[in-house]
Amino acid sequence: MTIELEPFPLPETADSKSLKDFGRVVRGLDPANLTEQEFKEVENLLYQYDALLFKDVKLSPEAQYALTKAFDPLSESYGHGNNAIKDDKRSILHPDLKTIPRVPQVQLIGNGTVYNYEGLAEAKLKHPHHNTFHKTVISAEDEAKGFTRFYRWHIDAALYNHSPPKVTTLYAINIPQGPKQVVKYDDGTEDKLVVPLGTTVCNPAVTTGRNTFDILPPNLKSLAVRSRVRYSPHPYVWMSSAKALPTGLGIVSEDLELPLDKLPPWEESKVKVLPMVWKNPVTGRLHLQVHPCAAGEIFIDPLPAGKDREGALYPNGAHLKDLREVREILYQIQRPGIAPSLIYPHNWNERDLIIFHNRGILHSVVGAFKDSDGVRALHQCNLAASDDPLGPTEEDLESYA
Repeated sequence: MTIELEPFPLPETADSKSLKDFGRVVRGLDPANLTEQEFKEVENLLYQYDALLFKDVKLSPEAQYALTKAFDPLSESYGHGNNAIKDDKRSILHPDLKTIPRVPQVQLIGNGTVYNYEGLAEAKLKHPHHNTFHKTVISAEDEAKGFTRFYRWHIDAALYNHSPPKVTTLYAINIPQGPKQVVKYDDGTEDKLVVPLGTTVCNPAVTTGRNTFDILPPNLKSLAVRSRVRYSPHPYVWMSSAKALPTGLGIVSEDLELPLDKLPPWEESKVKVLPMVWKNPVTGRLHLQVHPCAAGEIFIDPLPAGKDREGALYPNGAHLKDLREVREILYQIQRPGIAPSLIYPHNWNERDLIIFHNRGILHSVVGAFKDSDGVRALHQCNLAASDDPLGPTEEDLESYA
């Protein structure tokens, strides 16, 4: 059967020129039964377009795990570690995930309560709500009118001990329909975005790291390619008492993070220090990839010899440890990338399967559910990678630094 590709159905708010190379609907393949050659085609398509959608798919948890693992055959455990979340209830991820017992790499996510499901006698699912994590919240009156927020922009990654997964797969089991909601940015701009009800639990709104990098002015491109980010040990416990900005793109600096000596035991050798910009292994393009809520420090290399220093930021290099400064820089770099025109909100249907390039896009939970909205259930799988992402090459530094 011939493979057919269609562009993602972009909303009216999207800049079709900027997103012309983002996302493809794939027809003519069964993702649960790919030949070796078919998988290679899918893999190349994913890195080229960053997200693939398969419609009306039958996919068991075992098949979803096998498909996810095929992108990194040496990977094995769930992206945050199979026990890392459930063993520490302080982790902000703890309420969001229910592990399918016979395939612990696959998580059940959604909203509402399911019974006798895939070996789970009872699973109470909870769609994350911004009022549990943001410093300020939307009023009850505005929420009743359908206004909502991004919850937390992120990469699927433990960011301690485990390397960031290469891909995430999401498979829709039960998708109740409802009225659309309107995301308010509430950051001093008038930015808003219309989205389907809880467009998904894990990537309702996606922005590509390559667009975020491409639209930066030269001085911020230079800073990005010269920088590495040090993440906090056990970042989801570390940030558990802190509160987020109204855009969900980072934390308000109030010194509410847990002190390092109050975290679970940790080792310096397991702390992740990753490039700010990650290299696409197929296209060679650069993706700005930072989890803004988990970042603790930034290391900046000096400008290469012979580069123009006029207007350059930190031309002599720097090691930034002040959280407020780190967060202000990251927000300046990342905020343009979540403009409404650069976001794809997926309108889910049951038996949709989305594969997204977790090292190439940033995504966020969106929306809020009422009890009357019904049970929503999806299967999520991502696997801690067998290696860390690669950063810019010498050629990239020559081009952008």
